[in-house]
Amino acid sequence: MAEQTVSTTPLTYISKPHKGMADKLLSADIKAQIDRWIAKYPSDWKRSAVMPALTLVQDANGGWLTTELMDAIADYLGMEPIAVYEVATFYSMYEHKPVGRYKICVCTNVSCMLCGSDEIVEHLQHKLGVGFGEVTADGKFSLKEVECLAACGGAPMMQIGNKYYENLTPAKVDEILASLE
Repeated sequence: MAEQTVSTTPLTYISKPHKGMADKLLSADIKAQIDRWIAKYPSDWKRSAVMPALTLVQDANGGWLTTELMDAIADYLGMEPIAVYEVATFYSMYEHKPVGRYKICVCTNVSCMLCGSDEIVEHLQHKLGVGFGEVTADGKFSLKEVECLAACGGAPMMQIGNKYYENLTPAKVDEILASLE
């Protein structure tokens, strides 16, 4: 059998099309906020601010990230775009297509399922007329299935924005939705 040679040369990118994107797409305010996060890390670890940067940029863009915005973050933090994409696609809190003004995240993990999240999901889908990953026609609500929101003691539960709603029933869901109108 022939001996195989394994390359020890690190992967490099031939071109860096994301260079200059930060100046074009990130506002001075967003850059200042990212800089405050960067300052919390050692000077040679500025890429550690990638998650707060993604969150800030997503919030400023109506709740979702475009490839161009992720490229701008990569440029600003001195990272390869693929490294930013890896983070943005790994965590469920980052969106890659437009979402409703109110993003409803329904937990469907074991505790919530055992306590009736399937009924909550069915009720929401019927009431809103959308499935998971869809936005209502008026752009007000989007519905997302999430694995766990770490509130098993209050199952079934959902999150809208930064607020948790626990011990849900269809009637309680109706009250919550009405309060958002």
